[in-house]
Amino acid sequence: MAILRDLRDPRIAGVTVTSVEVAPDMRQAKVNVSIMGDDQHQKLCLHGLQSAAGFLQKKVAARIDTRYTPRLLFVLDMGVKRSIEIARLLDDVLPADDAADEVDVAAPSDDSSAEFDPADADADAGR
Repeated sequence: MAILRDLRDPRIAGVTVTSVEVAPDMRQAKVNVSIMGDDQHQKLCLHGLQSAAGFLQKKVAARIDTRYTPRLLFVLDMGVKRSIEIARLLDDVLPADDAADEVDVAAPSDDSSAEFDPADADADAGR
């Protein structure tokens, strides 16, 4: 929330924190971020986040009660961008099959069209 509310750097926009990995000794935290925009905007935003790391560490220190406050390292998470690219490639490669989208309803078999008779069920239970 501090990235969204407290940072006033114009370089930092369209940022989503996707995950945070904290080292076992709590001395470093790798913050994976997804940034909307082109490569130049992503690099600029990442640089702005690294510049604000000290401020954000201070915010983290105020919220947690540990001996050490983790040093924040911001890393660009390319997972979202790659998944969008893969989906686009699959749309290009796979044929658009309209027939596969239609539901093929087969005629019911003789057993499925038989009506349920409660007397038959009681007779089967008595056996």
